[in-house]
Amino acid sequence: MPRGSKEKYTDKQKRKAEHIEDSYKEKGVSEDEAEARAWATVNKQSGGGERKGGSGQKKSSTAKTQDRQQSARRAVATKHGVPRSKSASLEEQTKAQLLEKARAKNIPGRSTMRKQELIEALQR
Repeated sequence: MPRGSKEKYTDKQKRKAEHIEDSYKEKGVSEDEAEARAWATVNKQSGGGERKGGSGQKKSSTAKTQDRQQSARRAVATKHGVPRSKSASLEEQTKAQLLEKARAKNIPGRSTMRKQELIEALQR
């Protein structure tokens, strides 16, 4: 027998679970197992009990358009190697990124340096 109250499920979800349960019973599955499988299927398909629609985010169409444009600009900048923000500090970068910068500046001994050593060498 499935656990929990089914009060928060919509009528449509309840009908769907009943239909699925009947289908399992016709296949010879025990009543308890059929009910458990039916509710598991409904939960997987709809995410559980009754839910309010939407993500809760309310944006105007102009705000959405502006966000899309900014996102596209950031994507192009990233593609061309520009860091996400101009203030992206060396500490926020990965060691591989730091090694690449050190290679571009031809810093000697870079391959054996630790991350902090790379940061210090790049700051010089």
